[in-house]
Amino acid sequence: MSLSLLIGTRKGAWRLRSGDRRAWTVEGPWFLGNTVHHVVPDPRAPGTLLLAARTGHLGPTVFRSRDDGASWTEASAPPAFPKGDARERAVHHTFWLTPGHASESGTWYAGTSPQALFRSEDGGDSWRSVTGWNDHPMNDQWCTGDGTPDGAKMHSILVDPRDAAHLYLSMSGGGTFESLDRGATWAPLNKGVVVDFAPVKYPEFGQDPHCVVQAPSDPDRLYQQNHCGIYRIDRPGDTWQRIGDNMPKDIGDIGFGVLVHPRDADTAWVWPMDGTDVWPRVSPDGRPAAWRTTDGGGSWERQDAGLPARGWFSVKRQCVANDTRDPVGLYVGTSSGTVFASADDGTTWATIAEHLPHIYCVEVVE
Repeated sequence: MSLSLLIGTRKGAWRLRSGDRRAWTVEGPWFLGNTVHHVVPDPRAPGTLLLAARTGHLGPTVFRSRDDGASWTEASAPPAFPKGDARERAVHHTFWLTPGHASESGTWYAGTSPQALFRSEDGGDSWRSVTGWNDHPMNDQWCTGDGTPDGAKMHSILVDPRDAAHLYLSMSGGGTFESLDRGATWAPLNKGVVVDFAPVKYPEFGQDPHCVVQAPSDPDRLYQQNHCGIYRIDRPGDTWQRIGDNMPKDIGDIGFGVLVHPRDADTAWVWPMDGTDVWPRVSPDGRPAAWRTTDGGGSWERQDAGLPARGWFSVKRQCVANDTRDPVGLYVGTSSGTVFASADDGTTWATIAEHLPHIYCVEVVE
């Protein structure tokens, strides 16, 4: 059965196809020259793709394809603050796209920079502000992160597969938040997460999560890769545990992306980067590797067979993805325009594409 990867970059989007996860063909580009922050398949409608781009002439917008990328239509009303917004906010770019619950065929969520939440109920054609978040009395205090490179981000919008009304979102910076009523009300979920760079080390909000994911086999298990470490929480618990303390000290636990095995909530992968004082945002010591835990973060093992012995690049939060096959396939896009793949749970790696522009996202279509 064929598999494809959707690759968003600073200069357009590409697709990689394979029938055996060994040999790959490269197709594209779409929207050459434009910044593609996220391109995502709709699991409820095979052949439907949504793409978030910041274009030279249209500005920040969203495109939809219903024919597997053969043609694209711009959203009639992309994510945007209403005219007369009291805080004079304007969307710089849509950063994150998430399909809604399986029971809500036309619903999508979008996270933007500056940090705001939008929802579409017509398959991504028109978008409306989620006022329960964007107009919340605490919104201007929750939404921090002015120092984030390329602008503050809303990301990691999660929809509980058991309950369409149960949502999570995270912000760089600002923290992680939870809603139990489809976004009408929100509460911080940051207990136990340190903020090394702030006077108050464990505030109620203001943390800098880089990526938060749910375990597909156990949606009560969440993993977080944070500016200040790797964490895990098991709901209904309210306190995150810093499982990154179990990483080797010379590697540290700073990075952007995190993946969870589709059938084993205790198995997860991270891709560390140099988190020293100057934050060079490259592989630690220029030696790239994935790190895997099979015991919920109690211990970690290095996986670098087939990767370059030396490599000075970073891996952004949307640039790690996996398929659901056995063994699991892993896919990583880098700031140097290379895509690495593993068809055996990360044990061995191969280069499947290179010389692309700076990669912003990787998504799997099965």
